[in-house]
Amino acid sequence: MDKNGRVLAALAGLPVDRVPVSAWGHDFRREWSPEGLAEATLEAYSRYDWDFIKVNPRATYYAEAWGARFEPSPDGSEGPRLVEPALRGEADLGRVRPLDPRQGPFGEQVEALRLIARRLAGEAPFVQTVFSPLAVLSRMAGGPAPVKALMASAPEALERALGAVAVTLAEYARACVEAGASGIFYATVDWGSRDLVSPQEYARFGRPYDLRVLSAVAAAPFNVLHVCRSRNLLLWLLDYPVACFHWAAHDPSNPPLEEVAARVGAAVSGGVAHEGALARGDAQAVLAEAQEAIRRTGGTRFLLAPGCSVPPTAPEECLRALRQAAEVGP
Repeated sequence: MDKNGRVLAALAGLPVDRVPVSAWGHDFRREWSPEGLAEATLEAYSRYDWDFIKVNPRATYYAEAWGARFEPSPDGSEGPRLVEPALRGEADLGRVRPLDPRQGPFGEQVEALRLIARRLAGEAPFVQTVFSPLAVLSRMAGGPAPVKALMASAPEALERALGAVAVTLAEYARACVEAGASGIFYATVDWGSRDLVSPQEYARFGRPYDLRVLSAVAAAPFNVLHVCRSRNLLLWLLDYPVACFHWAAHDPSNPPLEEVAARVGAAVSGGVAHEGALARGDAQAVLAEAQEAIRRTGGTRFLLAPGCSVPPTAPEECLRALRQAAEVGP
């Protein structure tokens, strides 16, 4: 099977010659330009022969679009540092208006996708990372705590700002697909955890805006919901209209792969800890962990991957062990 056929078959629950596999991580030095992001993305894809690509841009670009300022790490060893937030309190919520998603930082991302699509020439599917509106406001504020406080102090104003972000992200998601992406990798980031927000709070401040974005690209074949962190809200979001659910299934506070697979008519993805053996440099443990994930899912409707972004320091041999696991099976 070719890569597109393998991924599409896995998403549909059809027979595959082996499970699709991929991993992703930041290149903090090169992700500041469309050309650099495309180069870093395609370099990793070629080095490990991944079956699909999850584009992993700098996480700050959403907040930059609304005026927050960040500076890159001097040596490229870590993510950008916030210099000036765009959301300091309730008064700033009124200034959160819909933006043109083909201009500014969003436009740069769309250009990176065009470059990736041009180089791939249809060889493999790729998805672009899109944060939820709640996560975007958190980036604008420098963290989730100020946004959580606004849920209590200014809920209606917060909802209006979330709506403006959702309108922008819906149009941006369409632009990503038009640029060649097979879908979006929709990430809840901090807001995917019950440690931060209750299911009831998420139902009001998360769900309506998530669905507005996802509905904009409902026809795309490879939309993924990534529910982050421990004690996640995944079981409350299983009705989201996506082709695949991705989360840190290795975390004992989160539901296991087989439980979610039994409850949804969609694919599941993950299975390997992104900060465990893979980051420590234990290639044999990575191989065993990946094989166990394949066994638990039966290799059906399953895409093998780490539970989140791989640290830049993860040894190459561990990523190769992840790739090898797809070949050798359980």
